[in-house]
Amino acid sequence: MKRLHVHVSVDDLAHSIQFYSTLFAAEPTVTKPDYAKWMLDDPRVNFAISTRSEQTGVDHLGIQVETPDELHEVYGRLQRADRPVLEEGVTTCCYAKSEKAWIKDPQGLSWETFLTFGESTIYGDNVEIDPLSKPSGPAARPRPTPRLPLPPAAHRNARRCHD
Repeated sequence: MKRLHVHVSVDDLAHSIQFYSTLFAAEPTVTKPDYAKWMLDDPRVNFAISTRSEQTGVDHLGIQVETPDELHEVYGRLQRADRPVLEEGVTTCCYAKSEKAWIKDPQGLSWETFLTFGESTIYGDNVEIDPLSKPSGPAARPRPTPRLPLPPAAHRNARRCHD
């Protein structure tokens, strides 16, 4: 089953954690000095906040999947969306190890699709997705990062956590 992902950039993490904990009637499932995440089941959403962006507000949206088959299905949808797609492949981001791809909607809002298969002690790197704002079509598509095979344990133990 897929889960909607929302990542919001905030300027005061402690104040924002207090607000969202009250709003969701739940404490974060992950808390770091620059990041917090709630894995909610009602509504089914992976909601994350961080202080890592220069601008506050919605940073990006996403679709989190639970299996490699679901990831393949969603990747297929991205390819049919007639927008440039950046397949980041296996990466570390938001204190998690994942395989992911990025696309921007016609308004320029970033969407990620991802399968998380482990935790990380570091936040990881931010990928440059500005080239996705260019016109669509086959000639405009950036070359994807080669997808690396997931570790065997990732297929058996896909986790339900991400940024």
